[in-house]
Amino acid sequence: MASHSLPIAVIGAGPVGLAAAAHLIERGETPVIFEAGASVGANMRDWSHVRMFSPWEFTVDKATVRLLESHGWQMPPKDQLPTGGDMVDLYLQPFAALPEISRHLHLNARVTAVSRRHVDKMKDAGRENAPFVLHITYADGRESFFEARGVIDASGTWQHPNPMGANGLPAVGEKRYANRIAYGIPDVLGSEYERYANKRVMVVGSGHSALNALLALTELVAAHPQTQVLWAMRGDNLRRVYGGGTDDALPARGQLGTRMKKAVESGVVKIVSPFRIRELMETSAGLSVIGDTDTGARNVEVDEIIVATGARPQFEMLRELRLDLDPSLESTRQLAPMIDPNVHSCGTVPPHGEAELRQPEKDFYIVGMKSYGRAPTFLLATGYEQVRSVVAALTGDWESARDVQLCLPETGVCSSGVGESGSCCTTGNAQPGILALDNIPVNSINDQAIQSQSIQGQTFPVALDTNSQCCHDR
Repeated sequence: MASHSLPIAVIGAGPVGLAAAAHLIERGETPVIFEAGASVGANMRDWSHVRMFSPWEFTVDKATVRLLESHGWQMPPKDQLPTGGDMVDLYLQPFAALPEISRHLHLNARVTAVSRRHVDKMKDAGRENAPFVLHITYADGRESFFEARGVIDASGTWQHPNPMGANGLPAVGEKRYANRIAYGIPDVLGSEYERYANKRVMVVGSGHSALNALLALTELVAAHPQTQVLWAMRGDNLRRVYGGGTDDALPARGQLGTRMKKAVESGVVKIVSPFRIRELMETSAGLSVIGDTDTGARNVEVDEIIVATGARPQFEMLRELRLDLDPSLESTRQLAPMIDPNVHSCGTVPPHGEAELRQPEKDFYIVGMKSYGRAPTFLLATGYEQVRSVVAALTGDWESARDVQLCLPETGVCSSGVGESGSCCTTGNAQPGILALDNIPVNSINDQAIQSQSIQGQTFPVALDTNSQCCHDR
């Protein structure tokens, strides 16, 4: 079979992966989607209890909506704030059920390796004309190869959380005591209620996922006063963590920080900071967390740990492909300067597309959360624009691929300057002062005051998924 007649493979059936499929269909291409989970949006199911800060209007992809509406789908009220579960049940699942998608969607199908037909990583001759070969492992143990003319990796990072060790490595004992550790955003007030009630719980991290868990635990304390909540952070800049309070240009963000500050000042949440964890050890009193402080080592006794320190990409399945990754962020080198959190502490990530995501391996692209590597500034709207541009390039429409745009509503918070307003419709040549996202939307924790259209560090109301932790690709 000629390579040009083959379909394009999409790895991951989250919002960004399915958006890629929608754009491919609109351009007359056949997408084949491989999802490791048992359903679309499998990763979002892990935080189905979390309510996003942005309404439906800003959490859906235009091409996906067009295909859904052609089958009679109606969007939920645009101003409502969906939970992760709502996104799957009311948006992704209906899309997956469409005949254009369902016949090309493979669930419980994990892509374990990607290469080229008859060509390994070292061989040059004929490489660009050889079709991609994906090795698929199914949940029932079956294996198969699948050939494609292009590959879009939207597999996300959710399944690869950062460990709690301050040096980026697992703390000594972290794997051994895994049954006492949860990563991401456990459903503290729901399915995990009994696990944490009346326990000593340490939350590690300072992003939205950590704040989400901490505020949920404060509600648990109200019902179960013996519950103890400890908050461990590597740094000690609480002003940055709390945000601007009543002076914050984003009221919901300010209210979130205000609630967190009150919880600390009231003694409900006790801070352990700076605390650089290096070892876990079981004792008669529970689990001893050993870390370094500015004045020496310290031990903290706990029963349970919630690690909310973000996630990182996994590249093992891509070892036979030629990638050019930034040595620090693990994004593409072209994208890294635009998203580096060491530089972009307040946001300023311009729109970007195919050109910034291009790899030495022709017709292979990493998109969505995984495209940002370890940077915590990803936005779902950005992912949608990425796949629009990438699909345009894969189908030969280079003019459209280069015309990168990110259109956002007039919110009054489009630029980095407080109080500035206007439209956030910008092109790839512009330098808008927008965004900085802790990768996970904050749970409303039943507090209507916090349910507004914002995300920590973001300068406009578009929600997603994860040190992030927030709306993931898969």
